[in-house]
This record gives sequence, C-alpha cells and structure tokens, in this order.
Amino acid sequence: MTVDQSTKDKAQRLRALGSDTVLVLPNAWDAGSAAVIAAAGAPVVATTSGGVAWALGKGDGEQATGEEMLAAAARIVAAVDVPVTVDVEGGYGDVAGTVAAVVAAGAVGINLEDSRAVGGPLFTPEEQAERIAAARAAATEAGLPELVINARTDVYLFGIGEESGRLEDVLTRAAAYAEAGADVIFVPGLLDLAVLGELSSRSPIPVNAMAGPGAPSVADLAKAGVRRVSVGTGVAQSAYTAARDATLELLDTGTYGELDESLDFGQLNSLFTR
Repeated sequence: MTVDQSTKDKAQRLRALGSDTVLVLPNAWDAGSAAVIAAAGAPVVATTSGGVAWALGKGDGEQATGEEMLAAAARIVAAVDVPVTVDVEGGYGDVAGTVAAVVAAGAVGINLEDSRAVGGPLFTPEEQAERIAAARAAATEAGLPELVINARTDVYLFGIGEESGRLEDVLTRAAAYAEAGADVIFVPGLLDLAVLGELSSRSPIPVNAMAGPGAPSVADLAKAGVRRVSVGTGVAQSAYTAARDATLELLDTGTYGELDESLDFGQLNSLFTR
C-alpha cells in the first residue's frame, strides 16, 4: 500500500502534538460532528466508538462491526483536514486487518484497548503486548510506520484487582506496551491527580486521561503530567441531550428556546462545500 506524504505529515503532526504539550481531543462520531469540531479549532479529531455506534443505532462495546466503524472513520477523514485518530475498541477480532483498514482510510492513529469484553477480564500484559506489536507491524506493512498507537488499559475503568495494586499494574502494562510499539498509555477511569502525577513521572510513554463533568480541568491534568485529554462519548452525549431537550420544549410549550444558540444553517452547510 502506498501512503501519500500528506498522511505521513498528519501522523508526524499528531506525534508532535502529544509530546511536549497537552493535546485536547473532543471526540467526534460522524462526519458532521468532526467538521464542526475541526472548524472550532481542534488540531486533531478523535473518534468515539460509543458515539459512532449510537449514530448507527447500536450500542457500544463492538456491537457495531469493524466494517461499520471503519466506514465511519473514512467519512470523518474525508470531512476534515486535520489528523484523525480512530477508536478501534479491541480490534474487532483482527488487529492487523483493522490497522490496515485504518491506514487505508487515511487515519493516522488508533486507540486499542486491552479488555476482552466490557467490564473485563483484560488480556494479560504479555498478550496485549503481542497485539500491539501486531498493530505496529501492520501499520509498517501498510506504509505508515508513523501511526500513533494509543494503548488503552481498563485497569481503573473496570476496577481490576485490588485498588492498592492498580498503579503498579498500569505501570507494568505501560512498560510492556511501550516495548511492543505503543506511543501513549490511555487510562480511562483514573482522575486522581496525585496518582496521575506518579504515573506520568514513571511511565515510559505519555499518559492520556479521559475527562468530563466533575473531572479536574485540562490545566490541572497537564500540571500532573498528562499529555492527552479526551472526553470519550461526552460531546456526543451533549449533542443527543440537546436534541432531547429541544424536542421536550417543542412538545410541551411549542416554543424554541432550546434552539436559540444553534449554529445557523449557513454556518453548518458551509463546512461541507469542500
């Protein structure tokens, strides 16, 4: 496969943005949300598997097929000029094939999680390292060795093991995943600034936190050493909440207050006259 130079440049841009300063990633779920997020100034668009699945009328947790997720990713890549990184969940049963399809779609990064299923159990560090190595080899074979691999571990998200041992578990995984070719360790469910600070200081690769309402600010996460902050399904949830609230108002009072602050038709339509 031949990867054009513009895609390689996007991969290098993603690498640079996540190294020395904090990279904030509002997650998109379709081409429209991605275009709005990019137009608002986001330097990178990340997808959310949950949001993509909901837009397809399915639940999160690989209920949508890999083909459906990757088709959505291709539409998102086509809608924006910034780098796109794709949530590929657990790899849809074929990590190498999924990575090759991501590269073919023009995306330049992935999230790959170490859960065998929602809620656990997890792959062992050794097993997940093998899967990450397969992802790195597939990216190289596809012509994009620069692909950014964000290795997600669900130790904290699913409360795996005793709480007192979770940090060391994540550090063991970070070391194994880094050696296998991961570029970032993603630890959803961990928002304790002291623990994040220790993790960031001891991890061989940068740390990605997942934030949202009630979480420390981006500035505070950055002070703790976090280098990527994403919000998972948060933006999609906000959009669907806006749809619900506008509907409730229309049906209840017949008024339009919930629509007052909307982007106007021309603003939105202009995003797609590419």
